[in-house]
Amino acid sequence: MTVQHGHPSLSYRELFIGFFAAGVSGFGGVLPFARRLIVERRGWLSAAEFTDLLALCQFLPGPNIVNFAFVFGARHHGLRGSLVAVVGLLAAPFVIVLLLGGFYTRYGQIPIVHHGFIGLAAAASGLMLGTGVKIALPLFRRLGASIIVAAAFLLVGILQFGIPLTILLTLPFSLFIAWRWRR
Repeated sequence: MTVQHGHPSLSYRELFIGFFAAGVSGFGGVLPFARRLIVERRGWLSAAEFTDLLALCQFLPGPNIVNFAFVFGARHHGLRGSLVAVVGLLAAPFVIVLLLGGFYTRYGQIPIVHHGFIGLAAAASGLMLGTGVKIALPLFRRLGASIIVAAAFLLVGILQFGIPLTILLTLPFSLFIAWRWRR
């Protein structure tokens, strides 16, 4: 058994089942369920390690959680681990989306079904907000990181700046803070 970043390497089976469980549970967004599974239930990463890895994956193009599964799987078994984690993550949602899409196409015009989907969207928003707070909490232990969080929220949430521009504007300060922490 190899050790990856202080944690024992997971088997292919553990990677697949873990990400499959997150994918099948993640209605409205897989990230809250993936974080709960990886940090709180299985202890595969600490809260800070999860936040650091997610930050990298948010910087990469594509869906954050798919990037996360890819990078996390690669840490344990290289390209094969990446493929196992991503397939585990996407297998159930792929089938569920096809089934729900057919259901919505057929019954979506019925008011109660339409309102049900609105309720699901509201619940998903609450899950994402709660997870966002949990992900940000380790960052608030340092003043510099708190300032970056506030700046990013201001730029994206209030001023409606795009993600690439926000990264470009906050990156110099982030690098300076990282450099200061290492001293």
